Amino acid sequence: MKSFTYTTSANLNEACRILAENKGARILAGGTDLLVKMKRGSVTAEMIVDIKKIPEICGIHTESSGMIFIGALTTLSELAGSAVIREKMPVLAATATKMASMQVRNRATIGGNLCNAAPSADLAPPLIALDAQATIVGSKGERKIPLSVMFQGPGSTTLAHDEILTGLLIPLPHSDKRFTYLKHGTRRAMDIAVVGVAVGLLCKDHVCREADIVLGAVAPVPLRVRAASLYLMEGGLTEKTIEHVANIAAAEATPISDVRASAGYRQDIIKILVKRAIYETAGITGRKG
Repeated sequence: MKSFTYTTSANLNEACRILAENKGARILAGGTDLLVKMKRGSVTAEMIVDIKKIPEICGIHTESSGMIFIGALTTLSELAGSAVIREKMPVLAATATKMASMQVRNRATIGGNLCNAAPSADLAPPLIALDAQATIVGSKGERKIPLSVMFQGPGSTTLAHDEILTGLLIPLPHSDKRFTYLKHGTRRAMDIAVVGVAVGLLCKDHVCREADIVLGAVAPVPLRVRAASLYLMEGGLTEKTIEHVANIAAAEATPISDVRASAGYRQDIIKILVKRAIYETAGITGRKG
């Protein structure tokens, strides 16, 4: 690992100023991605800015608006164990428990997972299905954007160099809306998703009033497949409709072939996971792909 300057910051304004003045600086939160990449030489940094002591980007709480705020420094373990999350948005707690190992979950942060911008990031699809907003602070002030538009491509986000993701604001879903996240990997544990699928459904009498389907690891960015979601709402929860929805989702994806899976294999897995996730979320017994 090449040498670098290490500094800490106790507030956001100072951290943003340091970033603005040092183009070779990088943020350290959990470090589970950054330090590994620096050690193998795929990422370089002249300065590391440790932000772990900034209190306003820690923790989970309910805003006066009723939205849930999840601080960017919240660890995966904290997310999985949060009483608020387990009650209001259990899909996030369930997703966090499927990620990495206990040791990594105790260190890795939500902000780091998202800003790393890996197409296979497990948290991105369920968060996008939940209509999460990203709160961002920089030298020009604060802004909020839908999380879905924060991603530009593998390893790339819309954040400027002097901007910091401070957290996520998530509106409380309808009490009857259910969410599921399924992932497929080459191993049963501690594996990166070959395909990830998040589904959110508000159903009544086998009719979908709301439907959200988001794919991970099958495009340069997490992919919200709106055409598939609309078809599911229009066609009803029939086996034929669900089959067609899965085909639409697979057709919208643009997977690549790499060391973990071929593009064709990923296309097949998309269809299987979309069908399984719809059946599971809607509470329908029977064929699941």
